[in-house]
Amino acid sequence: MNRPPDYGIIHNWDGAPHGLSEYPQSMEQFLDKTYAPMIDTQVGAHFWCIGEHTARYQSDILEPLSNREYHSAHNYNFDENVFGMVERGEDPQAETITRGHELGKHVYVSVRMNDNHFHGAQPKDLLTMSNHVPRNSDHVPGVTQMRRDHPEWLLGDRAASDWFALSWNMAVPEVRKHRLEHVTEVCSRWDWDGVELDWQRHGFHLDKEMGFRLRYTITDLQRSIREMTNRLSEKRGKPFYVAARVSGTLEMCKRIGYDIPTWVDEGLVDILIPSASSGTDPLIDIASFKELTDGTDISVYGCIYGSVAGAEDGPEDEKTKRELTIRGIASRHWHEGADGIYVFNYPSDGNERRDTTTTMGSPETLKNQDKIYAATVRYRRETGQWRGAAINDRIYAEVPVPLVDTISKDGPSIPLTIADDFSVAPPKNLTLRLKLTDWVKGDVVEVTWDGEPLPEPTHTYADVQRSHGNDTSSAIWQSYDLESKQVGIGEHTVKVVLHERNPKLLIDIILTNVELVVRY
Repeated sequence: MNRPPDYGIIHNWDGAPHGLSEYPQSMEQFLDKTYAPMIDTQVGAHFWCIGEHTARYQSDILEPLSNREYHSAHNYNFDENVFGMVERGEDPQAETITRGHELGKHVYVSVRMNDNHFHGAQPKDLLTMSNHVPRNSDHVPGVTQMRRDHPEWLLGDRAASDWFALSWNMAVPEVRKHRLEHVTEVCSRWDWDGVELDWQRHGFHLDKEMGFRLRYTITDLQRSIREMTNRLSEKRGKPFYVAARVSGTLEMCKRIGYDIPTWVDEGLVDILIPSASSGTDPLIDIASFKELTDGTDISVYGCIYGSVAGAEDGPEDEKTKRELTIRGIASRHWHEGADGIYVFNYPSDGNERRDTTTTMGSPETLKNQDKIYAATVRYRRETGQWRGAAINDRIYAEVPVPLVDTISKDGPSIPLTIADDFSVAPPKNLTLRLKLTDWVKGDVVEVTWDGEPLPEPTHTYADVQRSHGNDTSSAIWQSYDLESKQVGIGEHTVKVVLHERNPKLLIDIILTNVELVVRY
């Protein structure tokens, strides 16, 4: 198989455009909604999610989308728009491919290999569940008859989190056969440029204690799909590429059951997309994936979600900080050797997010752009909705971390990898800032940059509610101005040490953010 083209940015659309117009949605409305985020951007490929467990088309393999009884207006508009197109004899998949090609973009079908939007339901709930699980918003895939008939094919209490109990168990041969038939049908029916196997939506496929040992079963399906696409490529006389979205580190891929070295050795994939399962993981290990694929025709794309932990927390408004942080993450991915950027859950009306989709598609266009290089924020949902979804993500996150007194006057060391060459294009401002929660006046937190102590900082209270008459708050930004000569390309270390703490406070200072803000 030839190496895939360089796409710059790959945009994954989750099928949402069906629900972005009131019923009946015209084909032109659908296509306009679909391609609005990609027109006049650096997006070179569109990965169209064709669905999960039920079919948005007349399928020989999957059950229909729904029973046409709805728990919400959104579900009504989404499903009826799909049914309306089918009943009018229209084909949104074919039209999506045609429009994408007219715009000069490759179009892949994206298949979620084990999607679980079942609201934490358990196998015992299947007999009483309706075809849609009630939820406040969003389309919810149907609970199919196959699941009801075969609860023994599900992970159940073997899932790493009970939220994902209804996930398929990929060790079951009948499950793999069913997934292969589905992928074969959608690949064969339309003239896609390739297929994405989205293993990370959601990354719970095997007994929580057996992922590494049973990895051969997932490889069995990956191999079978590759054999099918090779036959399809030969029949059509052109490449049919296989992309796979997997976990962000080779270590976590092994634990989940993705045997990436075997996939590379056997040529079972053309594009690897290391990614979190939930939200952006700035620490995806591009360098290790690139080292593993060195000498092959496999491309590696760094995944960025529309949400980034920590982007909601800053002196800037949330939208501005999110875009600055995403530019910093994309810059680091390119610096570490990525072949492109992949965006997931990145909806837009054509204007939203344009600042990133027109700049992060190459390292050249990211130069001289304002950005934030930030320490990765660790978060996990232990209870409530989506509990356990992020269990395999951001495993080496640096913050939040308590600052405690140490005998040797040590503290957390935070690495920041910088991709900009400030000796060539010096920024107007370089500001290192740390957010400290439960700091009070008189506390002393010393910060060093690459082992060199920084001068006296400035302190600005965060999230001050002026309307309440407050001049203080429970957190501060501790900031330092840096010079360009202090910040070369590559990894730098910020060490944070607690020197003095008010003895009347019985709680720790928490370091929640470490950020280098670059302003041109």
